[in-house]
Amino acid sequence: MKHVQKPWLRRMALVAAIASTVATVVSVAPVSAATTGNSEGMQCETNSRSTFNLTAADGYISTPDGNSIYMWSYGDATSGFQLPGPTLCVTEGATVTVVLHNSLPEPTSILFPGQSGVLADGKAAQPQYTTDAAPALTSLVQSASANGGSVTYQFTAGTPGTYLYTSGTDVKKQQQMGMFGALVVRPLGSPVNQVNRRTDSAFAPGKEYLFLLSEVDPDVHLAVERNQPIDWSSYRARYFMINGRSMPDTLAPNNASWLPNQPYGALVHVKPWDAANNPLPATIRYLNAGTVNYPFHPHGSDERVIDKDGHPLVGPSGQDLSYLKYDLDVGPGQTLDTLMDWHSEYDVTNKPIPTQLPTITDQLLVGTDTWFSESGYLGTKNPTPTTITNNNECGEYYHIAHSHALQQATNYGATFGGMMTLFRIDPPSGCPTK
Repeated sequence: MKHVQKPWLRRMALVAAIASTVATVVSVAPVSAATTGNSEGMQCETNSRSTFNLTAADGYISTPDGNSIYMWSYGDATSGFQLPGPTLCVTEGATVTVVLHNSLPEPTSILFPGQSGVLADGKAAQPQYTTDAAPALTSLVQSASANGGSVTYQFTAGTPGTYLYTSGTDVKKQQQMGMFGALVVRPLGSPVNQVNRRTDSAFAPGKEYLFLLSEVDPDVHLAVERNQPIDWSSYRARYFMINGRSMPDTLAPNNASWLPNQPYGALVHVKPWDAANNPLPATIRYLNAGTVNYPFHPHGSDERVIDKDGHPLVGPSGQDLSYLKYDLDVGPGQTLDTLMDWHSEYDVTNKPIPTQLPTITDQLLVGTDTWFSESGYLGTKNPTPTTITNNNECGEYYHIAHSHALQQATNYGATFGGMMTLFRIDPPSGCPTK
């Protein structure tokens, strides 16, 4: 491992961010997918032909404690290596084509669970075996050969919802190395801001978030980088990530310049629910690309689970079986789609409670010389000293959200960090600078 940037420089950049935002093989021509350019929320790769060119490649990511880690992942043919792989957004029933180009030193592939009629180079996608007298499994699906091979997958996009795509080759190693990404299927014939076909799955435009949860044992990555054997008996994850970043990097905006290979942020940014002016919730899509359950816990609000593994929670007669949850237990390989809104429990006018506006506090997240509001009295803000960094712009409220397995909320054992982010709630009138 090596240092790529001085920690104080990374910290300054992060503080600034908080302050400012708190083709089949032969017949399919390469198509450049467009990427939504939003600074917050889920970024989609999409195009009119639902055709994507991905390249399996190696690269490095950085961690908040100043390390860099050797990774493998899928990257868009135009933007290059990134972690996680691009979020592919398609429409239910569409014929989707993914051309995988492999620059890694060993074969690799992609599995698309939940999709129907999956083909690989025009043949049914299926496990691959050696041709020995005693055949041995080599891959769960046809793969692209090492050092320049390619394979084209086609499938029909399944039911609306969220899916994990991963390598089907040497899965334990390649998934650990970062070979995973998200596939989002949108409902056909419904507004783009619906999670599934049900009208009650609608979410506020622009308030769509994706949390792809994962873990890293840097010793495994160092062994792969040095072409040495991996000692799985000593496997121990040290970094825990949302969208390929660990706290506090999770708060930085999408495409932050100091995280060139980790384009996706994880700050949730909403306003309080209001029947007239803000009636729709946000949606948060959870995926687990790790080896254990991640009990994700948003401190200040519960969330309504409406989909599991790309299927709506409905009964045989279509009855609503969604449920509210305060701790979202996301299992390995599982996906959950949720709706989240914020009700003004701390309405200073109608629901006053005896509390004081916060004073300068010891903010372990960003240091003792900074301040941000821990008050739910949205929009209410007293003067603060001019000698400190003020990370509260307009009386907005922040609450933490993290894995409740607390070792997963660390960076190599140091708290706070890891699988953690913040939810930001602006006053109903908005924030002048946002």
